[in-house]
Amino acid sequence: MIIRTVLYCLLGGLPLCLGALGAGHLLQYYVSGVVLATAFVPIAVFGPRTVTGQFGVIAPVLLVVTALCLWSESVLFIPESRTNAVRVLVDESVMLLVLAAALAIVARVCTLYRPSEKPVIPRSARAVILLVAACGVIYAAYYLLFGSITYEFFTKKYYPDAHQAVARLGGWFWPIQIARGVLMTAAALPAIYTLRMKRWHAALAIGLLLWIAGGGALLLAPNPYMVPAQRFFHIIEIMTQNVALGVTAVLLLRPRPLSA
Repeated sequence: MIIRTVLYCLLGGLPLCLGALGAGHLLQYYVSGVVLATAFVPIAVFGPRTVTGQFGVIAPVLLVVTALCLWSESVLFIPESRTNAVRVLVDESVMLLVLAAALAIVARVCTLYRPSEKPVIPRSARAVILLVAACGVIYAAYYLLFGSITYEFFTKKYYPDAHQAVARLGGWFWPIQIARGVLMTAAALPAIYTLRMKRWHAALAIGLLLWIAGGGALLLAPNPYMVPAQRFFHIIEIMTQNVALGVTAVLLLRPRPLSA
């Protein structure tokens, strides 16, 4: 099992090498891909059994959490990234779809799926909608708390125009952050409700997944907009925000077994 899991991570990291075709840094991109694949190991083992089921869980996380949400933050705070921003988003989305398909296929080839007697009992559709919206508000609170700490003590020198960028959005800045929290939670719903693990174990798995998929992996590879120290600070910042969001979302959306 350990050998097959390691093989899953090593093979799963290969599609991210596509990002090195134009940017270079092949080894760093591969390591980033391996780390990203590692975050999906709980899905491969305790998630859906079929290839299509695996793809249906992995693809929303990669498209929304990895591509869209990271892209929106870079467009907002890094003016240089706005050049060809739409093309960058499309190219990255295609690469991540290839990665999702590869991970789904490799999980089946490596036969990582394990049966479990821990069925997940979902809440009602109305409760899910309300709780996903609540997670958006909670994420904005995490963003304000941890983002402010990171900015004031570590990254302020890298973003001299951050206040002006926020001011240009006016009253839309916080609705945008709430929407990001809603989108990330909604993208994780298939994983939350198919992951056959104990409630707290699932909470930690989803928290780590949102962190690594939400920038913890991609920021390991060099990019033209950030120096290494800047990327390191953002990896820690994303950890504090996204792990907290993932744990909160699972604990809210998956009722305790006794109450269920």
